[in-house]
Amino acid sequence: MQEKINKAIALRYDENRDFAPVVLAKGQGTLAEAILQLAKQAEVPTVAAPELVKLLDGVEVGEYIPPEAYRLTAEILAFIWQLENRLEQKKEQ
Repeated sequence: MQEKINKAIALRYDENRDFAPVVLAKGQGTLAEAILQLAKQAEVPTVAAPELVKLLDGVEVGEYIPPEAYRLTAEILAFIWQLENRLEQKKEQ
């Protein structure tokens, strides 16, 4: 049985233009499912992080995440970057 997605939040972080990650999209129910489907189609990695969703619930689209979400967001980004590096290394072998 597949778990139903209640909420999804899409973030962008470009170290050359953003001083903190920005909320690009957010939604719940069908909209959350659509956000995840678009990420999958664009080969954007996704991570289930209910704690971060709670921290970002009040942040509007286009706003920077609040400082209290920096640590958890940084941990998630580091995890994703490590995975991407491993995949690149495997492709080169």
